[in-house]
Amino acid sequence: MSEENKKNWTRRDVLKGIAGAPIVGAVWWSGARKTSQKSQSRESILKTLNIKASPPPPSGSVAGDPVRIGVIGFGIRGPQLCRAIGFAQKSWLTEQAEAARNNSSNTQLSNFLEQEDLNVQVTAVCDVFDIRAEDAVESFSTDSVKVKRYKTYLELLESADVDAVIIATPDHWHAPMAIAALKAGKHVYVEKPMTHNIKETYELKETAENTDKVFAVGHQHRQTQSFLTAQDVIEKNILGHVSLIQANTNRNDDNGAWQYHIHEKASPSTIDWDQFIGNAPMTDFNLEHFFRWRKWWAYGSGLSGDLLSHDYDRINCVLRMGIPNSVTASGGIYTHRDGRNVPDVFQTNMEFSEFLTGSSQPEGKVKGMTLVYSATLGNNFGRKTLLMGHDATMDLGNSLSIYVDRGSTRFKEEINNGTMEPGVPIYTYDPSLNEVDGISSATTQYFADKGLLWTYRDGKRVDSTHLHLREWLSCIRNGGTPSCDIKAGFEEAITSHMAGLSYKLGRRIDWDNNKYKLVPISGIDFDEALLTNKERV
Repeated sequence: MSEENKKNWTRRDVLKGIAGAPIVGAVWWSGARKTSQKSQSRESILKTLNIKASPPPPSGSVAGDPVRIGVIGFGIRGPQLCRAIGFAQKSWLTEQAEAARNNSSNTQLSNFLEQEDLNVQVTAVCDVFDIRAEDAVESFSTDSVKVKRYKTYLELLESADVDAVIIATPDHWHAPMAIAALKAGKHVYVEKPMTHNIKETYELKETAENTDKVFAVGHQHRQTQSFLTAQDVIEKNILGHVSLIQANTNRNDDNGAWQYHIHEKASPSTIDWDQFIGNAPMTDFNLEHFFRWRKWWAYGSGLSGDLLSHDYDRINCVLRMGIPNSVTASGGIYTHRDGRNVPDVFQTNMEFSEFLTGSSQPEGKVKGMTLVYSATLGNNFGRKTLLMGHDATMDLGNSLSIYVDRGSTRFKEEINNGTMEPGVPIYTYDPSLNEVDGISSATTQYFADKGLLWTYRDGKRVDSTHLHLREWLSCIRNGGTPSCDIKAGFEEAITSHMAGLSYKLGRRIDWDNNKYKLVPISGIDFDEALLTNKERV
């Protein structure tokens, strides 16, 4: 067969993949090319690997009395979370209807309309920007349920008409609001990172562990099918010992660099500036700080808390490796010198010196792992998330591919007899092969590739955030623990803060797992360093 025919056959077979079902990619194709010489078939390779790509059991019933939701923070993420539970702004509905008319591949509106009814009511909203709060009230109020706007989150938490809260505020408000909500007897769904400093990370952990209310952190990729399949890959030790992980962020547009739109009606008369500032250092009214708060340590956590936190938790939900023994970070403000004090180029090394995924080699030969996270907001080249093991490497995103390693012990025989070929995937799971996606921006594509926007159930595309919130609501109704609970949230927050501290202090930050706390550094107050509103300490 000519090389061109091989390429055409491979491409045709890819397009025949059944959405939602595992396929073996080039293993089948390379094996089929050699069927006259080798007896190993596609089915026997799948049997050898024995990877389960089936979805998890569905979360429990949503029947019964509606769960009454209070929304705290209605900026960018707040409306997205509301759409995930079935409530869309009138302006968004109009915009998406027009977009669908102009572009048949834009399915955002139809996906929203087909979304499962989660049996919830939005009864309350709190936002310090009047325009946003009024938008939520007008969009979500019905004849039977009038949404009430509260001026402060504490007033909202006192409401008897609120069972649970969704917190989508700037980072520096996450923990204070979550702690207060749990103490007020409300269930909590809070965006990541769940805290802004070390002290409140422990305070929130203690509060959540001593309540019967359901607490969840917004890492929606825990619902993504490829990550659940990757857990099975690890449990079956297909990769061998994983010693190095590469995770990356590449974004190169204004939105990706947190240059968010500044609303034309924003002013001191429509924004409660003092309430926005909260525990951050007081400064004069500043629209840049209000709308683009991620650019300052005072309100956000930079790349460490906004994007590294996602990549760390994506790996932690697969490997369950916990908090690293040490973290070192470097970088700087190299591409957006606009007054921000968080870096736009960021490199982090996380060391897990005792970690072992399992090995095909002699006992005691291998142990330890490094996770490298590398980020730039000045380049959009797509880099893969790779889990590199002795026997194979896994490319992990919204799809999953496994490549056998030339030096593998476990698959040595298959490599020698030509059944498995290094550099060619031996297993691929990609439920989206038959999909045509209307991607609206580079930043949207970034989130989609990482499995942060949608996943698949029974071959149908589903919003990952919808599934994550459904899980939380099911736990409220039926009992159980969310996949991203206080333990996972604590590990993610501490790890993100270790990276932020290392960058700001210019030194390694160590974790004492026996004492379950950061190793002290003489003369350094970790929280003071984290909260100092300047690039470095």
